[in-house]
Amino acid sequence: MNHREVSGKSPPPFSALRAFEAVGRWGGIRRAAIALDLDHAVVSRHLRALEEWAGVGLINRQRMGRLLTAEGEIYHRRISGALDEIAHASAELLNAAGKSSLKIWCMPGLAFAWLTPALPLFRTQAPGIELELRPSAEIPDFTAYEADVSIHYIPGEAPGESDAGDESLNRQELARPPVFPVVSPELKRSLGEFHAIEDILKAPLIHEESAGQWLTWFAAYGVACPENLAGPRLWYGHVAVEAARQGQGVALANPFLVADELASASVVPLLDPARFPPVTLGSYVFIARADRWHRSEVAQFRRWLMQEMAHLMPSAKSSEVAQSVVELDPGPV
Repeated sequence: MNHREVSGKSPPPFSALRAFEAVGRWGGIRRAAIALDLDHAVVSRHLRALEEWAGVGLINRQRMGRLLTAEGEIYHRRISGALDEIAHASAELLNAAGKSSLKIWCMPGLAFAWLTPALPLFRTQAPGIELELRPSAEIPDFTAYEADVSIHYIPGEAPGESDAGDESLNRQELARPPVFPVVSPELKRSLGEFHAIEDILKAPLIHEESAGQWLTWFAAYGVACPENLAGPRLWYGHVAVEAARQGQGVALANPFLVADELASASVVPLLDPARFPPVTLGSYVFIARADRWHRSEVAQFRRWLMQEMAHLMPSAKSSEVAQSVVELDPGPV
């Protein structure tokens, strides 16, 4: 007797199952809608259709309590496992058929300023790999096979190859770039020379999603400053650099974000690196599932990234980091 005969009805639509799994995984309808790139009303309709098919409630629609009902939690565990198996089997089928693909999530600034222009070189070296690049500051859900690899910026000290917080993931540091303030040549002339790091607090600052990066940068030089630093929040590094290029203020950047701009002198370092050696605030890190770490496409892409990044950022040692910025500095304006 097959499952259709046991249940008395056909299985529910795959779209409804996918929506339900996403709601349970992401913790809400709106979050699931964003992850699936659907309108939240569409996800709600899928959930109602699934509940009508099952004849039982799967979602607690009251504000208090767990998101899923008891029946919903049991069903979600099984559906999640089934969708994971479908994704895994599909990937194995493509590999067996000689079709290779690589889904990459990457920090938006790095994706825009460095990785996208560099990818044609990788495609010439690996023409059989079909690439999918998604700029994102989030780490993907590797258990749901949202991505094969993630290139993420992790503040603080360099991580080890293995992520101690999750044994299912491996991490490899790609580069630990120096971070330094950049401005347009015109704004640098109008601001004049800076004799101390704290003098920069008087300049118009451009932030990413918060003032946190500037606060950490000042702290690295031993400068305490108020947490409510003024200036626009532009969320992503490449957007902040563009605002700096337009003369709107001073942005923090690294060689991967501004190599072309420094070469063309459309932005310049605010400080003399000989007097104020740049500091490092974090690392670009390669992240992938441990069970796919040595998969051909993943390993090939990882080796290529490390090789290409080394051209611009040959070492994470402080003395060599400072020298790399000196080499990029187009000189006085």
